[in-house]
Amino acid sequence: MPCQRSINAGMRNMFSWSERHVSPGWRTGAWLCVVVFVALNLRPSLTSISPLLNDIRAAVGLGFQMAGMLTTLPVVCMGVLALFSAQVETRLGEGRGIALGLLCILLACALRGMVHSSLVLLLTALISGVGIALIQVLMPGLIKRRFVGRVALAMGIYSAALMSGGGLAAWFSPQLSSHFGHWQIGLEVWALPALIGLLLWVRTPWRAAQLLPAEHRLSRFVRNKRAWTLAVYFGFSNCGYMAVVAWLPAYYQHLGWSSQNSGLLLAWMTLFQVIAALGMPALAQHMRERRGLLSISLMAQLLGFAGLLLAPQQLPGLWIAFIGFGLGACFALCLLLSLDHVQEPIAAGQLAAFVQGVGFLINALAPAAGGWLRAYTGGFSATWLLMLICIIVMLVLTQRLSPGSYWRISSNRQQPGDAAR
Repeated sequence: MPCQRSINAGMRNMFSWSERHVSPGWRTGAWLCVVVFVALNLRPSLTSISPLLNDIRAAVGLGFQMAGMLTTLPVVCMGVLALFSAQVETRLGEGRGIALGLLCILLACALRGMVHSSLVLLLTALISGVGIALIQVLMPGLIKRRFVGRVALAMGIYSAALMSGGGLAAWFSPQLSSHFGHWQIGLEVWALPALIGLLLWVRTPWRAAQLLPAEHRLSRFVRNKRAWTLAVYFGFSNCGYMAVVAWLPAYYQHLGWSSQNSGLLLAWMTLFQVIAALGMPALAQHMRERRGLLSISLMAQLLGFAGLLLAPQQLPGLWIAFIGFGLGACFALCLLLSLDHVQEPIAAGQLAAFVQGVGFLINALAPAAGGWLRAYTGGFSATWLLMLICIIVMLVLTQRLSPGSYWRISSNRQQPGDAAR
C-alpha cells in the first residue's frame, strides 16, 4: 500500500508538472478530447435497444409497457443521482465519480451479451443509468471550471459528442446484429468504447473530492422559483428525445420498415442534433438573450412531431431532421441557460444538477407514457400528440426566461417581479 501510494503520488506530480509546462491551448484541446471520449458513452446503452426491440421482445418476452422501462429506468437514475450531486461530489469527486460511471456503463453493456431474461436486461438498464447519471452530474461543473471564456462552445461540443454516441449506436447495432445473427452482439459491443473512455480518463489529472460549502449545495435551489422553472423547462423541452429513442424505430417497424432502416432514422436524427448542438451554442456565445434561439428550437420540434403524427410516410427524413435539430439545440441551450444564472463554477454545476435531476425525472415519463399509450391505443399517434402538447406549453414558458431575471437565481429570496418574468 505505501508503494502504491508513492506510485500514485508520482503520477499526480507528473501530471501536475505537465499541466504547468504545456501551453494553455494544448491543455484546453486535451481536455476537450477527454470530454468528447467520455460523452460518446452516455447514450449507446439507450439507443442500441430501440432498433432491436422486436427481436428483444421476442427473445425475452417483454410487453410494450415493460419495454418502455428499458429507457425509463436509466432516465430515472439520471434524475435521482443528479438530485444527490452534492453527495456525489463530496464522496467521489469528479475523478472517481466519472471513472465509476464509465465502469458501470462498461459492466452493463458487457452483461447484455449474456442476457436471456427480461430481469437481467432491466438490471443492465439500471446499472447503465447509474453510470450515465454519475457522469452527467459532474460534467457541467467540470466544463464551467476548465473552459473559462469558452463554456458555450465546450458545452456544445459535449452535447454533440453525447448525441453522436447515441446515433452511432442506433445505426451500427442492428447492422452488427444482422451480420452475426445475434441481437446481443449489437448491445454488448458498446462495452468497448466505455473501456477506451475509462482507460483515457484514469490517466487524466483529476480534482480531488471536495466538501461543498452550504451556499453551493443543491438544497440552495429547492426554494427558488426560477430554479424550478428552469428544471421544468429542461424536462418538457427535451422529453421528446426519450420518446423518440424508445419508440421511433418501433413506430416505423409497425409501418413496415426493417430494423436497419428504422435504426438509420435515429442516426439521421443524430446528425441534425449534432449540427444544432454545435451551431446554436456557437451563435449564443456572444448573446445574453436565449429566447429567440430556444423558440426556433421548439418550433423545429413542433414541425417534426406534427409530421410524424399526420404524414409519417411522406418525407420522413424531413420530419426526423426537424426533430433532431430541435432536440439537439434545446438540450445544449437549456444547459447553457442554467449555467448563465450562476457565475461560480461549483454553484453553477449544482444548479445544472438540480435542473437535470428534476428534468430527467420528467423525461422518464415520456417512454413510460409511450409504452402505456401503445398498449392502450394500439399505436404511437397518441405519443406524438402528447409531445406536441408539451412543446406548445414550453413555447409559452420561453417568454418568462428574460435575461433581466438571470441574476435573481443567486438569491434564495424571491423578488416581487420574479413570477412575472
